[in-house]
Amino acid sequence: MTTLAPARPTPSPRRADAPRSASFLTGLLVLSRRSLRHSFRDPESVLMAVLLPVMMMLIFVYVLGGAISVGGEVPTRSAYLSYVLPAIALTTAGFGASYTAVVVSNDMTTGLIDRLRTMPFPAVTVLLGHTIASMARNLLATGMVVLVALAVGFRTDASAGQLLASFGLIALWILVITVVFATLGMLAGSAEAASGYGFVLLFLPYLSSGFAPVDSMPGWLRAFAAHQPMTPLIDASRALLNGHAPGSDGVVAVAWRLGFVALAIAVAAYVFPRRTSR
Repeated sequence: MTTLAPARPTPSPRRADAPRSASFLTGLLVLSRRSLRHSFRDPESVLMAVLLPVMMMLIFVYVLGGAISVGGEVPTRSAYLSYVLPAIALTTAGFGASYTAVVVSNDMTTGLIDRLRTMPFPAVTVLLGHTIASMARNLLATGMVVLVALAVGFRTDASAGQLLASFGLIALWILVITVVFATLGMLAGSAEAASGYGFVLLFLPYLSSGFAPVDSMPGWLRAFAAHQPMTPLIDASRALLNGHAPGSDGVVAVAWRLGFVALAIAVAAYVFPRRTSR
């Protein structure tokens, strides 16, 4: 007697209208555009991110530029502008990145991440989208600061390679501060807390060699200012921007930046799945 094998169930054909999962790149592009649109719908924030550093630069140059001693002598205002411009450019990045912490915190606490988990989008692209949009905003704001500096008398003897290296260091800091603020926005329980946590980082350029030589500071402050992460970055950017070799400051600055990025990514990789699985 022949035994018939049970018939295998026929797989149901895939529905033509079944949603397909979006690729990582597609999700990144969509959420980057979303973040850029939202930021430019808030022109006051974008305007203040540009105006505050420009006003600060003009105040330091025209009010304090003839009073602060650099290298044992009081420089001219144009010379002090060359001295202070890297610090102003790096401070611009801090102002712009603080907005990133607020919008990331809003997305984490208002349910956007939960909605993305029900859609064919990789949820992590919301963080990366905010990072890319913030990079674009900060690069634009930094470019505006440099243009104003040129308009009020900044000149340089640096070669094209030195200028590119200086702007590369500044762009690297923009990436670092953006990633750090995005991570703070993810960790904070509210947008206000996210802005407050990052506010401490905005003071680092002031406690460095950005606006006055470290040697002019009191001894207790000099030790911190000489060894904090902003000082080698500012010194290397200033040297390149004015046509000089950065020495070891460039290597130290890059090492600090890579360490910050690695730490922020590690924290985000650990915390993000736990925050979004609630």
